[in-house]
Amino acid sequence: MLHIDFSERLKATPTKPGVYLMRDEIGAVLYVGKAAGLRSRVSSYFAPSASHPRKIANMMKRVADFEYIVTESEQEALILECNLIKEHQPPYNARLKDDKSYPFIKIDVSEDFPQVYITRRVNKDDSKYFGPFASAGSVRRTLGLLKKLFPYRSCTKTITGTDARPCLDYHIHRCVGPCIGAVDKQEYSEVIDQVILFLEGKTNKVVGSIKQRMLAAAESLEFEKAAVLRDQLTAIEKVHEGQKVLHLTSENADVIATAPGTREAWVEVFFIRQGKLIGRDNFLMAGTQDDEPNKILTAFVKQFYDATPYVPPRILVQYPLEETDGIVKWLREKRQGSVRVHVPQRGEKRRLVQMVAENAEQGFEQLRVKQMSDTAAMDAAMSELQEALSLPNPPRRIECYDISNIQGTNAVGSMVVFEDGKPKKAHYRRFQIKSVKGVDDYSMMREMLTRRFKRLSKSRRSRNSDETQGTPLQPISKANGGNAWGIEPDLVLIDGGKGHLGAALQVFLELGINDIPLASLAKENEELFIPMMSEGIMLPRNSQGLYLVQRARDEAHRFAITFHRERRSKRSVQSALDLVPGIGPKRKRMLIRRFGSVKGVSNASVEEIASVPGMTLTLARSIKNYV
Repeated sequence: MLHIDFSERLKATPTKPGVYLMRDEIGAVLYVGKAAGLRSRVSSYFAPSASHPRKIANMMKRVADFEYIVTESEQEALILECNLIKEHQPPYNARLKDDKSYPFIKIDVSEDFPQVYITRRVNKDDSKYFGPFASAGSVRRTLGLLKKLFPYRSCTKTITGTDARPCLDYHIHRCVGPCIGAVDKQEYSEVIDQVILFLEGKTNKVVGSIKQRMLAAAESLEFEKAAVLRDQLTAIEKVHEGQKVLHLTSENADVIATAPGTREAWVEVFFIRQGKLIGRDNFLMAGTQDDEPNKILTAFVKQFYDATPYVPPRILVQYPLEETDGIVKWLREKRQGSVRVHVPQRGEKRRLVQMVAENAEQGFEQLRVKQMSDTAAMDAAMSELQEALSLPNPPRRIECYDISNIQGTNAVGSMVVFEDGKPKKAHYRRFQIKSVKGVDDYSMMREMLTRRFKRLSKSRRSRNSDETQGTPLQPISKANGGNAWGIEPDLVLIDGGKGHLGAALQVFLELGINDIPLASLAKENEELFIPMMSEGIMLPRNSQGLYLVQRARDEAHRFAITFHRERRSKRSVQSALDLVPGIGPKRKRMLIRRFGSVKGVSNASVEEIASVPGMTLTLARSIKNYV
């Protein structure tokens, strides 16, 4: 912990429930926690005699400030804690990896002919939501199964029932054809009801309903319809047979277990509906170093059920949760019914938890094997680049730069970062080119690199000053994007040929930077160029090093193009008022508020415009001239 006296602030901290945030010296959030009593909990971190677990002890070495938010109840604090962890992704919190927008299956039953589709936003409406799923791939596999079993529509067209002909899905019995009026709203709703029942695990009801319709069709001599229903029934029963039947009567439950690793943990969830195992999913928890398994499960349960709209009446966990009473109370409020969270000690439920735990261990082992193979490929790529470019160190941090413009307009630049062969999106940066007019890519590159490496030079001078004065140097953290400017790259890669490389080298010489390797990648022959070497470097076409620099170059290009399109789009909708000198956003807002539109401003007299707060007679005349 930095040597700061917080004693007076701690005394003034309220005893009410709330959420607290620990920050480092640049203001980045290190940890988010909740407390029934803020003063005692926060004070416990700073007590001289406190004996913290290793993870918290490491965090406290970096804590330079704290803040808190008071809430009305502990349940409110729990919800706020989940939201702040999602927002800030603190490195010392166990948190669902990349959990900002898990996918769900959504069915909007308020529509006349509902669709079944993927969404990443759960709204408080009448729609049915199922999930969350760990990835879009998980959802698509589920949707693929549903489409084989139930003939709902997959199109997005407006259904009138008067189309001249149906699509292929109708002919292969994958859609009941509402577009041509083959079924009415009520008949289509029966299909959607079956989808909902199936997703809820109530396959017996689905089977019973289809059997009744099949028999009715046969009695009415509609043998083709009966045959289609028979095939559908066979497919559903085949899936139904594959669902593991458990001796849990007709319970709905989630079973959760974890396999902790060094820096992250694998969490496995089995979904039991109506006594049957209908599905499973797995999630990665980041920031779990030195955490006990019960802490990992506690963090997962809070964040997972904060995201999902459905809470089952029973949750079986591998280890006892912390704050169980508060979590159960919160879950009951969310479910609007009874919820029980417990660790089974014997019998079928205990064996089920053990099975989930074994699956978690197997899944994590497979992930480790995959990561090891990926790591080997990345190590090979960096070794190849180090040798080919004569670098002093393996390029573990690569910064790649690109320029995007159309005939010199809306010019922008991009900086993307790859660390250990993987994109570090928190450190990406975008630049608006301000000083260059016309088509001059080299000058644009110089402006962007000057702005970026001036910041690095400033950071270097500050650190050298601290070292000279004997001030202990704080390690530069790569955990968040706030201080990315101060991190030195192992390789700067420019998208372009010799000319772009020369522009970058000029910036380095002007700023006195001579210890950061520089290279450019030309698209035509995929050649690498480095300073003081006239010949290009051709890496083998199957080289891991070439794959890595190509990925970085393509990502920089994508990032620059995206920003360029955003700017071009904004410029294209610019109003006439934006062209008037002296009219900024605030005055523009006042004018639109008074006159309703640009046309209204145009029709107003000079005196009327001048009467708007913040306006003058001179500005009013300018507006009339432009508009």
